[in-house]
Amino acid sequence: MTKPSVLILGARSDIGEAVARKFAALGHPIQLAARQSETLEAQRADLQLRYSVPVTLLEFDALLTESHTRFLAMLPELPEVAVSIVGLMGSQERSEHDHLLASCVMRSNYEGPANILALLANQFEERGHGTLVGLSSVAGERGRATNYIYGSAKAGFTAFLSGLRNRLAKRGVHVVTVLPGYVATKMTEGMNLPAGLTAQPNEVAEAIVLAVKRKKDVIYVRRFWYLIMLIIKLIPERLFKGLRL
Repeated sequence: MTKPSVLILGARSDIGEAVARKFAALGHPIQLAARQSETLEAQRADLQLRYSVPVTLLEFDALLTESHTRFLAMLPELPEVAVSIVGLMGSQERSEHDHLLASCVMRSNYEGPANILALLANQFEERGHGTLVGLSSVAGERGRATNYIYGSAKAGFTAFLSGLRNRLAKRGVHVVTVLPGYVATKMTEGMNLPAGLTAQPNEVAEAIVLAVKRKKDVIYVRRFWYLIMLIIKLIPERLFKGLRL
């Protein structure tokens, strides 16, 4: 029996590559979507050879929201699972003085992925089944001086996924929110990340595959992030505003 296909939005990212491998290893046809998709040819060939599954390359730019409807029309088939790994961390310090960079960070982490998932949600709802997965961040759980531009966009994306899940709960469509915490990727390269709090891309990918299988709603890739963020959210504002977190 042929397994349903999986669409990876943001397939060039380290997490996107890991998610594609995990689903391909389970026998799912893979649709890899990213900017300059032709540069993913080596990844496509490796997945096909290693796992004997069909792999399609698709040109996709999350920021070109006017192209998203056309993008969906070009899919070889409507996937059963769509995973959005789209995002841009940027630099908080630079974003404070560069409104174009700040806009790009906010649109990359909220507007772009929310728009494409909203369109997919409508098609999944009409079909009556499917799973949407959005990669958000614990940074969206409370605004902090060191990353509030990135965090504010992730907060919006988390709220969007929550509302989408609530809307589709009785329509046969499941929505998963993924909150990884720190992850060792190209995007975080050079940052001084605490080893004990930092996940690897394969770890995130495995958590996503399990969440889809078990129909989880919200997952923290490493569970202690739930406790960390609970403590941070409980700090009174009069004390929190004086902290540099």
